[in-house]
Amino acid sequence: MKNLVLLIGNDINNISRGQSWKDLLGDIISFCHANDTVVLDEKKPFPLLYEEIFLTASKNHRIREKDLKSFIAIKAAEIKGNGIHSAIRALRPAHILTTNYEFTLEGITPLENTSIINEKFYSIFRKYSVNDINYWHIHGDCLNPMSINLGFEHYGGQLQLMRNYVVSGTVYTSKEVPKPSLLKRIHTRQVYFHSWIDLFFTEDIHIFGLSLDFVETDLWWLLTYRARQKFHHKNVPVPNKIYYYIPNDYVPSSKYKLDLLKANDVTVISLPAPDKATYYESIVQLLGAPSQIVYHGSIS
Repeated sequence: MKNLVLLIGNDINNISRGQSWKDLLGDIISFCHANDTVVLDEKKPFPLLYEEIFLTASKNHRIREKDLKSFIAIKAAEIKGNGIHSAIRALRPAHILTTNYEFTLEGITPLENTSIINEKFYSIFRKYSVNDINYWHIHGDCLNPMSINLGFEHYGGQLQLMRNYVVSGTVYTSKEVPKPSLLKRIHTRQVYFHSWIDLFFTEDIHIFGLSLDFVETDLWWLLTYRARQKFHHKNVPVPNKIYYYIPNDYVPSSKYKLDLLKANDVTVISLPAPDKATYYESIVQLLGAPSQIVYHGSIS
């Protein structure tokens, strides 16, 4: 598919043997010496659970966040790629956006950051170009541990910069960063894809392997603002489409979330998933032959 744009989450990594997210969480708690003080509870949103773990460690053991995130980066870098990562690269997409910190999608650790600026903490422009594919690590990467977006405070800072970029304009000192807002630049047709955010208003995006829990406040804000522009404000044209892929078996229990996605102009495509590998292989096959999506996927 020409100009294919993907947004991919961590679930594709779960096909590989090795450390799971639950294992990583346990390692984080152990690193922070918080096993006896932090109680895991599914009702705790993860960004706030991270703050609980870090603040407990900071108060009781004077652990620095730099050291904690460096530990997390090392653990994330241990994640191994699998056949799905290779199949995705074989599609030759123009852009791959990912919430993952490691470089399994690239297949190699990039030698050079190709962003217009080097960001230490946030990820508005964070890009690596490998074999003519642009990889956007929208929640940070393990080469830059302090960029790893986990805590509530980090999500807040990321969202603030995202809204500035889209709505009010940027305040970066670098001359490389456009100062006018994305909305103004869409009006004047000056969108040069300096940021992954540009793609949400201009290119079709296929989302899979990403649960899109409501703690992902940055992505939910972006979807909501885009939909408001399309249906309410109508300040700029929003011609693109966004697709969200989900296993058939998850549809009934995810209805509350799918309703919100549909309200925000996201097309939901459900597919059979006898196992993870088969499910993701079917998505890759459909993306390789996009005309077949209507016939093999349940679209709503």
